[in-house]
Amino acid sequence: MKKRVLSGIRATGRLHLGNYLGAVKGMLELQDRSDLETLYMVADLHTLTTPYNKSELLDNIRNVVLDYLAIGLDPEKSTIFIQSHIPEHTELFYLFSTVVSLARMQHLPTYKDKIKQYPNASTVALLNYPILMAADILIYKASLVPVGIDQEPHLEVAREIARKMNDTYGTKFPEPVRFATNGEYIPSLSGEGKMSKSIEGSYINLTDDLKTIQKRLAGAPTDSGKGEVVPTTGGVANLLKFVELFEGIDKRKNYELSYMNNGIKYGELKTELAEAIYKELRSIQEKRKELEHKTSYVDEVIKSGAEKARKIASETVLEVKEKIGLL
Repeated sequence: MKKRVLSGIRATGRLHLGNYLGAVKGMLELQDRSDLETLYMVADLHTLTTPYNKSELLDNIRNVVLDYLAIGLDPEKSTIFIQSHIPEHTELFYLFSTVVSLARMQHLPTYKDKIKQYPNASTVALLNYPILMAADILIYKASLVPVGIDQEPHLEVAREIARKMNDTYGTKFPEPVRFATNGEYIPSLSGEGKMSKSIEGSYINLTDDLKTIQKRLAGAPTDSGKGEVVPTTGGVANLLKFVELFEGIDKRKNYELSYMNNGIKYGELKTELAEAIYKELRSIQEKRKELEHKTSYVDEVIKSGAEKARKIASETVLEVKEKIGLL
């Protein structure tokens, strides 16, 4: 049997470079492997774990599907579906929650970080986010998960749940591992943390035109452009990371040499970088505009994806219910 791959992105708005480089590029790479079966979802249930705009949610969900298709995910090669269309996810989530302690969830660093970010949104859903993520993955018995390195603590929870279920009830869940991409951690343009839609000045959207990209990069913090040691953190380090991702490692090395000798002219660097980013995004944007007018096609992708995913998911839930004594 082919090994399965599962990944998903929350429906919090248009996808940005962090989503593209940290997850979707890995999805694309894996969908072309003949030894793998790939399933990619819109994680709309996970979207509800932090504050969101109800009136925009359905549009945001569909926008992720459009972005997936525009970037190159192929419904002939991958199962593309919306998480909430598969109710078995939440059923398995509840069954999994019976083998996870409250203390384990409360001590996760990712949960603590989210509470700091959203102090008024400390919900049970947010606390149990990793258990639902484990259900998302294990319901398809996926062994590979193309996500950013920040999701590693959640994958560890999934592995723990797989072991616990296998040891206690005799199930045969794989222990999923992360598929890392070259852009597995995409830094914020602000110079601190990772690129995030929730932090203004942090991101570049996949739908941004050249002028907007230039404007976003113009706001990225820099220094004098010269020094004895090239910075490894902060705004300059982050800009050099983007240079490496979009213009190549040799270009980055040239800038590093300039930094330690004659100095870097950041205006020129940002202009060239903006053009390199836009060059890669332009074809995606053109494909997306075409898809926006193919309503029936996109509807069919969503419908057929749900049917394929639910067939697998229902078999897994049935198996688990038999193993734990409910059937």
